[in-house]
Amino acid sequence: MTSQLLERESESPRTPDWYPGWASEMANLYFAANTCLFVIHGNVNDLVYCKSDDKDGNSVDRFCGLTDFLSEQMFGSWDVVTSYDMGRGIQAQAGPDPQRHRDMMTTLSKNIGSPTQWTRSPDDALENFHRMIQRNLLEDDAKERKRIAFLFPYAQFMVPAGDQASVARSQASRLVRFLSWAQNPYIKRVNMSFCLIAETLTEVNKRLVQDPHVATVEVPLPDEKTRRLFIETNFDLDNELKQSSNEASKLGQSMSVDAVTQISNGLNLVNLNVAMSRSKLTGKGVDVNAFRKLKKGLIERQCHDLVTFLEPGHTLDMVVGHDAAKDRLRLDARWIIEGRLDAAPMGYLICGPVGTGKTFISECYAGSIGIPCLVLKNFRSKYVGETEGNLEKVLNVLRSLGPVMVIIDEADAALGNREAGGDSGTSSRVFSMIASQMGNTRYRGKIIWMLLTSRPERLPIDLKRQGRAEVHIPLFYPKSEEEIRSMFEVMCRKNKVRLADGAIPDVSPDRELSGADIESVVLNAKREMMADDREELTLQDLELALESFIPSAQGMEKERQELCAVLECTDRRFLTNHWKEELSKPGGRAKLQQRVAMIETMLER
Repeated sequence: MTSQLLERESESPRTPDWYPGWASEMANLYFAANTCLFVIHGNVNDLVYCKSDDKDGNSVDRFCGLTDFLSEQMFGSWDVVTSYDMGRGIQAQAGPDPQRHRDMMTTLSKNIGSPTQWTRSPDDALENFHRMIQRNLLEDDAKERKRIAFLFPYAQFMVPAGDQASVARSQASRLVRFLSWAQNPYIKRVNMSFCLIAETLTEVNKRLVQDPHVATVEVPLPDEKTRRLFIETNFDLDNELKQSSNEASKLGQSMSVDAVTQISNGLNLVNLNVAMSRSKLTGKGVDVNAFRKLKKGLIERQCHDLVTFLEPGHTLDMVVGHDAAKDRLRLDARWIIEGRLDAAPMGYLICGPVGTGKTFISECYAGSIGIPCLVLKNFRSKYVGETEGNLEKVLNVLRSLGPVMVIIDEADAALGNREAGGDSGTSSRVFSMIASQMGNTRYRGKIIWMLLTSRPERLPIDLKRQGRAEVHIPLFYPKSEEEIRSMFEVMCRKNKVRLADGAIPDVSPDRELSGADIESVVLNAKREMMADDREELTLQDLELALESFIPSAQGMEKERQELCAVLECTDRRFLTNHWKEELSKPGGRAKLQQRVAMIETMLER
């Protein structure tokens, strides 16, 4: 079923109801006759849903590549659809119709010579296309004028990103060529179109992307409806589920179409097909555990290993102390689970001295909600435009994964600021992309940002304002013997260590041990236990580990971190009684700020 859509001379241009949203957007932009050049970016290497006719003329659902979709559907009725990339050169894109392919090859041969002489050089190919365009525009008879679409996969290699000084002469000439086509009023009046295809928009020269005569169209990751249709079209899950044994079904090993559709969010269709095929190797349908494991690896690869995919094994019940913070997080978790996303915060700032369990409480919060948890790794690159491209790939996956939690550790160093610095503006552009996504209220309760840092004062105020990381939770070291004992018990459970009766020693809060310190003591005691071939941790093991343990000597640095966490707090209930009293005193906040300034001066000396 070829399309008769993209015809500017058509009396009633329209798009089919089944068209993907991005395709309808592109068609409407074309009909408006304001542009003829499109930069298509995003999930461009995936499969696209379309309809076609079988041998009997019946409409069937199928999935094809983006180039095939453009040539067979969007430009299915056009005379010539040709593509060029630097690897394969010039090709006619006619789909499965052999007669259409022969007609295209005849037209191309008349305009740019014999196929044996077609060059792979990008400059020569564009020159050939230019002559073809000029000859077509000069046709006196409008009926003889061909309808031509030019596709350019991997366009980032033809007009790569870069500043004016770094763009080579040949790259500059290609850029000028594309801009001249986009701005040509005669081309806009006829049925002629140019589609540049690139995975990330930031890899394409910004002078082309930002030109008002050029339209950018984003292909998103598949939504729930598309994933369901893909599964139903290619896999007979419901029938397999009926045929599976009752025992297997009771064990929950085989999933239905509904279950796979829900759990596959964040995957493109290519990776979904891989996960479905591999997880069915058990012969019992789609195995849920195998699918989850595969999904984790595929999403990390899809993000080019820029994220680590976590499935939290703990809930907030494992967190010791911080009762007011846990109450707030539990309430937010309940609202998210119930779908009351309008009451959920956009993000959190978790701050406090080193070793207070900022990462742990974030993962436990994700575990309480029951949602995936991604840790954003170092996405920065030394190459121009690659840092922004890396971040764009990650954000595209996050938008389709929701609800999802994003943990950014050492956020003050990772997110940059508005200052361009000495990196050609990369930090400021990264900051702008992160801030824009964090403030997008469409994703409230769907993308939960957790900014973790022991230096919250270094984070730009733009990220800490209401509507972004709006809830600031300070964490502190255990302040009572009861909290310390509970911390020892939790750390033993976390590290799968069995405690003997009465094994936890009395530890004074004056030692100011952090959660990380206590975990280190437990692990050292575990070494003593294992050396004696025992399976229970005794009082003697822990006392010996405590006696030999030397905590960090950076006392003033830790004090500054604690003071900054108190000053950043957005709810007095999160504070300990000591800090509530300090802030309640006349000029309490000002005195704490003065103390921070004094410590910074002393540390600088």
